Amino acid sequence: MTPESKLKEGRLDEALQLLTVEVRNNPADAKRRVFLFQLLALLGQWERAQNQLNISGELEPLNAMMVGAYTEALKGELVRAEVFAGKRLPVVIGEPEQWLALMLQALKLTADGFYEQAAALREQAFEQAAAVSGTIDGIPFDWIADADPRLGPCLEIIVNGGYSWVPFSRLRELKFEAPSDLRDKVWVPVQVTWVNGGRAIGFIPSRYQGSERAGESDLVLARKTDWVEIAADFPVGCGQRMLATDAGDYPLLDVRLIAFDAS
Repeated sequence: MTPESKLKEGRLDEALQLLTVEVRNNPADAKRRVFLFQLLALLGQWERAQNQLNISGELEPLNAMMVGAYTEALKGELVRAEVFAGKRLPVVIGEPEQWLALMLQALKLTADGFYEQAAALREQAFEQAAAVSGTIDGIPFDWIADADPRLGPCLEIIVNGGYSWVPFSRLRELKFEAPSDLRDKVWVPVQVTWVNGGRAIGFIPSRYQGSERAGESDLVLARKTDWVEIAADFPVGCGQRMLATDAGDYPLLDVRLIAFDAS
């Protein structure tokens, strides 16, 4: 059996064991190192993933751009974990509005287990946040949100060297390539056009925070989305990120273009 076949079957620990042996037996093989970096990232072993990424760059100079980009993604995951644990606030892109301050307070309360108070703040925030219309792969919508209520009108993004939250109202366009690598199950590359016309390239985490620890491989592999009720009427996402609109729900990895109407 090969690591690839075990991965396809969703037997991730066995895939990691086999691949680790292959790398040990072929230490100068940069491609295997890249594969190991991706698998370790999928499993949330960020430090080990960074180590393999660094070695792949030392073995193959052509990997330098990839090493730089995914080093930022790995750093972003460490910050992201602290944000959802209520230990720090995310960087907010654009001028912070009152509703966003409420969302961040609600996130801290959620992390501390005060679910009712968090729900009340989120409800206020959702009422205050302006609905943003546009199209998603050509299908019109009147509003869009992350399906996870902890995020709602905000999008998680790793851009300009760091992990951030950006309100959908700050965006003009999001353009995605079709997933082609294992690492796309962890972070999907995105071309961003801001509402002011500026552009950037970054990553959107493909999965909800903590999905790397899910017991089901399909959730770890972003093949599906599950909802865990941590309190009454309070579902949080696990597995692949889901975008909600009035026209329907969209798994992130199926989306290619979101165009937002000018406000």
